[in-house]
Amino acid sequence: MNSFKKNLQSAKEKSGFVGRLRQGLSKTSYALTDGMEDMMLGPKALDLDLLDDIETRLLSADVGVDATNRIIQDLTQRISRRQMTKTQELYQALGESMYAILSPCEQPLQIDTSKKPFVILVAGINGAGKTTTIGKLARHFKAEGHSVMLAAGDTFRAAAVEQLQAWGERNNITVIAQGSGADSASVIFDALQSAQSRGIDILIADTAGRLHTQDHLMDELKKIKRVMGKQDETAPHETLLVVDGGTGQNALRQAEAFNDAIKLDGLVVTKLDGTAKGGVLFALSEKLGLPIRYIGVGESIEDLRIFDAEDFINAILQGNS
Repeated sequence: MNSFKKNLQSAKEKSGFVGRLRQGLSKTSYALTDGMEDMMLGPKALDLDLLDDIETRLLSADVGVDATNRIIQDLTQRISRRQMTKTQELYQALGESMYAILSPCEQPLQIDTSKKPFVILVAGINGAGKTTTIGKLARHFKAEGHSVMLAAGDTFRAAAVEQLQAWGERNNITVIAQGSGADSASVIFDALQSAQSRGIDILIADTAGRLHTQDHLMDELKKIKRVMGKQDETAPHETLLVVDGGTGQNALRQAEAFNDAIKLDGLVVTKLDGTAKGGVLFALSEKLGLPIRYIGVGESIEDLRIFDAEDFINAILQGNS
């Protein structure tokens, strides 16, 4: 906790990486902190009214009921134990309470080089930014020196195949595709065979993104995992779900549904730059406890970034200061 306190105090002096993150999370920051510093200035009492205001702000930023209750309970206990006597201390304690929720989910994706290829299966409903995320990840891994192949498994939506092929051409990465309407499991199986024969380091497989409430989508994803297992019993090695942070609590419901069906290994939360509901990361962390591998805070390649709980909290608590 001490390291977080140090970073929170020095965040204003940072630039570059954290500055871009603040800009991307500015709408969430505004929803949560607009007027909060003024509210905490001066000799105001640490009372229920102040905590009620903080609770309302947390809920409005889609932090979620469970995570909000945990934060408020922690702040209330600190006040009752007289661990805080000044409103300025409450601001710091808020950051520490938020960090306690998010930090267990700060688990960057580690590529196991003993798996060749290391297979990443990417799921998510249409519109979440799934295919774009795959393209950005592919470029990121290639820049790290890995050989990468893509599997165009979202055969339900023709534009998804074309979009993935465009990413492949742009980055000189092979894309295995069979066109619209092909069997998704067959496409991904062929891609896995091809990646193995070519000695590819990482295979990233796209999947269909119809509504998560439709059982046939979940059945299709289960089939893909079974078919992969016939070629490599350890695959996929990472099952990632991409969710749109702007959908708020619906992102949580999606994550719960996909996790129940196919057992997720990690999350990517996108489009946080266009929403005031970025607090959904706290709801996801509190309810599911899944690793948050990456967050998306803009359109550029650099705006898909490895999730860092301290930087995230600094950005939303001090983003408009």
